Amino acid sequence: MIEIVSQSRCTGCNICVHACPTNVFEPVAGGIPRIARQEDCQTCFMCELYCPEDALFVAPNADVHVEVDEVRVKKDELMGSYRSAVGWGQGRRSTAAADASFELLMRAH
Repeated sequence: MIEIVSQSRCTGCNICVHACPTNVFEPVAGGIPRIARQEDCQTCFMCELYCPEDALFVAPNADVHVEVDEVRVKKDELMGSYRSAVGWGQGRRSTAAADASFELLMRAH
């Protein structure tokens, strides 16, 4: 579930607002988007994936809001960690080549 939009990292580009398939975010004129409908978050990580500033943290628990400490999340380098894991972003290497799931499709034919 989306837990953090970092005020120190977010540039207010609103990409997360547009990427979210369940309309969780609300744009704020002259500010950063706010989490307006957290209970609608499906934990799809699309917002975190598309955020160019690694300003979002989505906790892996989809059903329950958990208290998170932004300072600790930053210290543990969890901001944008999903984006990093898939290799999206400047200076990162794509992990798509390591995905062997295509082999399952090849076996079916």
